[in-house]
This record gives sequence, structure tokens and C-alpha cells, in this order.
Amino acid sequence: MRLGIERLFITVGEALSRLSKEEAGLASELPALREIIAFRNILVHGYDVIDDETVWDIAVSKVPDLLERLTTLVQEDER
Repeated sequence: MRLGIERLFITVGEALSRLSKEEAGLASELPALREIIAFRNILVHGYDVIDDETVWDIAVSKVPDLLERLTTLVQEDER
């Protein structure tokens, strides 16, 4: 499960990194954009310093807010 969660964080971080390059205005609407991308980079390149408790804490405390914001942005874009 840990590896799956890390993989999803990597995917999200990469997607947001690409979004920030292609749609900077939209990307700026996301909270902690730079921190999310930086976390992705740590997971990819700093695998020896990954703290499992930190990863889990982010998964349960930060992801719900990000998901809510992304859902709102998608709904606004559909209008």
C-alpha cells in the first residue's frame, strides 16, 4: 500500500508540474502547488529520506483538500 500511495503522489506531482507549464493561471488556483511538486521530486530522487509517517499524514490530511479544490476547478471549467 505504501508503494502505491507513493506512486500516486508521484503521478499527481508530475501532472501538476506539467499543468503549471501549460496552464499557469489554472495551476496557480491550486493550494501548495510548489510543495506538491517538490514532494514528488523527493519521492523520485530522495527515496532514501522518505518518512512513511509523513507520506501517510499527507495522504490523510492534505489530499482531501486538494481533491476538493480540483473537483471545484473541474466543475467551474465545465460551465
